[in-house]
Amino acid sequence: MQVPKIMKALVAKKPGEYVLETSWPTPECGPDDIILKVEGCGVCAGDIKCRHGAAMFWGDQVQPRWVEPPFIPGHEFIGRIVQMGANVKGYELGQRLAAEQIVPCWECRFCKTGHYWMCEPHRIFGFFNSLNGGMAEYIRLPKEALKYVVPADLPLEKALLIEPYSCSKHCVDRANISCEDVVVIAGAGTLGLGMVTYAKQRNPKTLIVLDMMDSRLAKAKEFGADLVMNPGKVDVVSEVKRLTGNYGCDVYIEATGHPSAVGQGLQMIRKLGRFIEFSVFGEPATVDWSIIGDRKELDVLGAHLSPYCYDYVINAIADGTLKTDGIVSKTFPIEQWEDAFDAATGKYGDFKVAIVF
Repeated sequence: MQVPKIMKALVAKKPGEYVLETSWPTPECGPDDIILKVEGCGVCAGDIKCRHGAAMFWGDQVQPRWVEPPFIPGHEFIGRIVQMGANVKGYELGQRLAAEQIVPCWECRFCKTGHYWMCEPHRIFGFFNSLNGGMAEYIRLPKEALKYVVPADLPLEKALLIEPYSCSKHCVDRANISCEDVVVIAGAGTLGLGMVTYAKQRNPKTLIVLDMMDSRLAKAKEFGADLVMNPGKVDVVSEVKRLTGNYGCDVYIEATGHPSAVGQGLQMIRKLGRFIEFSVFGEPATVDWSIIGDRKELDVLGAHLSPYCYDYVINAIADGTLKTDGIVSKTFPIEQWEDAFDAATGKYGDFKVAIVF
C-alpha cells in the first residue's frame, strides 16, 4: 500500500492548545519499525487531564514536565500494518495489531527483571513527539513496543477495549480474589466494568459494585455484579458491614478517581483486608493513615498499566468471556475530536468514546 507523506492528526502543543492538523508528516518507517493505518483510538481520562494541563503531565513547582510537545495523543489504538522495516519478522502486511501503551527501554533494572511496565524512562504512546499516539491516520510502532495480533473479524467496538480491559485485568489480579471473598469495586466506568466482568471469572463469594450513576450500576449488574449500590442513595459502608456480619468486605478496589472513595473504602474494608488503588486523581486524597496500620493492618496495593494481560484479554473479548456490549457508546471522526473529548468526560452518560478513521 502506498502511504501518503502527510496525514490528519490531532496535535498537542501546550495545555489547552490541541489542534487538528491536516498536513502533518506521516511517520517514517525505519528498519525495525511497523507503520499502522489506524482504525480507531479510544479517548482515555488521561488524555482529557493532559489536555487541561494536569501537573502530572506538564509539571509544576513540585514535579518536572513529563510530556514532550508537540505530540499526537492516544494510546488505546487499533490498526492494520501498511509498512514494515527490513528487519521486522513475524508479521504480515494487513495484519491487525494492538500495542501496550508503554514502550519499555529493555535496559533499566525493572525491564531486566521482567517488570517492564514500571520501566524507569517510562515512555508511553501519545505523550512524546518521538512516540506519537493513535489520534492520527498513521502510527509508528518501534522495535521496543509490545505488539499483539488482533483477530481480523473482531468488531472495532470490541477491539477498542483491549487496552482498557487489560488494565482492568491487572488491577483485579493484584487483588488476588478467592471464592471466599466479598469484593467491592467502587466505580463502574469503562475500566470498572472491565474489572467487574473479569472479577466474575475469579468466582468471588459476593461481587458488589458502587457508582453514583444508576445507568452504570445497571450495566455492572448485566456484567456480573451480585449487588449494586448508589452511594448517593444508600449508606454503602453500613450496608456492606451489615452484609458481612459487621466485619466489612475482604477486597476493596478503588476505580472512581474521586478522593472520597478512598476514605469510603478504608471504612468499609475488614481488618487484614486488601485495598487496591487504581485511579489517577485530579486532587490529593487525604485519609487517616492510622486506619491502614494501627487499626486494620491492611494490605494496600497499587495497579499500573497492563503487564502480561493482552493475550488473555484479546482471546476473552473475542470468545465473549469478557462482556463488552454497549461499552463503546459513541465514535467520532477526527474532525470532531472536541466533541469526542467532551463526551469522554462521561457527563452525558457515556462509557468509552473513540475517534475512528
